[in-house]
Amino acid sequence: MTAMGLQVRARRILGHGAIPVPALIALLAVSGVLTILNTRFMSVTNLQTIVDQTAIPAVIVVGLTFVVLTGSIDLSVEGVVAVGSMVTSLLVMNDRNDLALGALAVPVAVIVGGGLGLVAGLAVTRLRIPSFLATIATWYIGRGIAELLFGDKAKPRVLDEGFIAWSHPLFLGFSGLVWLAIVVVLFGLLLQQFARFGRYAYAIGGSEETTKLSGIPVRRYRLGAFIFSSLCFALAGAMVTARTGVGAVAAGDGQLFLAVSGVVIGGTLLIGGRGGVLHSVVGVLIMVVIANGMILADVSPYWQQVVQGAVVLVAVIATVWRQRARLRVIL
Repeated sequence: MTAMGLQVRARRILGHGAIPVPALIALLAVSGVLTILNTRFMSVTNLQTIVDQTAIPAVIVVGLTFVVLTGSIDLSVEGVVAVGSMVTSLLVMNDRNDLALGALAVPVAVIVGGGLGLVAGLAVTRLRIPSFLATIATWYIGRGIAELLFGDKAKPRVLDEGFIAWSHPLFLGFSGLVWLAIVVVLFGLLLQQFARFGRYAYAIGGSEETTKLSGIPVRRYRLGAFIFSSLCFALAGAMVTARTGVGAVAAGDGQLFLAVSGVVIGGTLLIGGRGGVLHSVVGVLIMVVIANGMILADVSPYWQQVVQGAVVLVAVIATVWRQRARLRVIL
């Protein structure tokens, strides 16, 4: 291929927004500043820590992104993660019961989480309840289920060494959880780029009415987005259990803010139709890098929250400023 052809292809890719160029530039800029402020930031050990801390929220945003692409939102993150964590811990070998399903505990927990996504999706697509209300409800349903599963007693402790080993270094210094996250991200990218599920998610978010007129079953694909989202949330809950060695109702605490922040900062529009899995993953990585840099600088946790909130606010303003008319913002 000629140089001119490569330039044309590059312009098409960048213009289409398939690659989150602004988010990548922001990531490089933040990393550069933190490297100047603290030489430990670019150490191999610290970079491995950043990747490891990104693994679980990356799995969460893979699912969340598809819901957002359709123009909806899923706020049930913390509740479904809690369910995934508790169900997993009670099905693998533990100190609470005699169950020991081993690796089979994870798909069971994921299916249970997917059931919550089905409930939320049906509420949105059939009952026409706004997605933020429906998913807040399933958040609390999930939290309640997690509480019922011995949430008021001591945390179930996982005794399955094979399961716990997923949190240990597996290859190239990265844990099995990191490699699992990479597989999920790649699967999400394949769905987004080559499956109808991904293409229709963009179409629905871009213009639901036009998509309906094209004969595409909008309800079915939006329902599928909510189910897939919850499957990812529950898998993240199982990953939390593998990392901590216990099942916990609080397994998902703080993940909602991180996930939504990653989606916004990465450039996936909350009104749908633009962005993607890679955008959201890079957005999460930016948030993790900022948090890591502040920890290295010994910044107070309270100031960390202030900085992270300010970063998200700026990202939201930059992202939606040109979309005010579509969002019906009145000045």
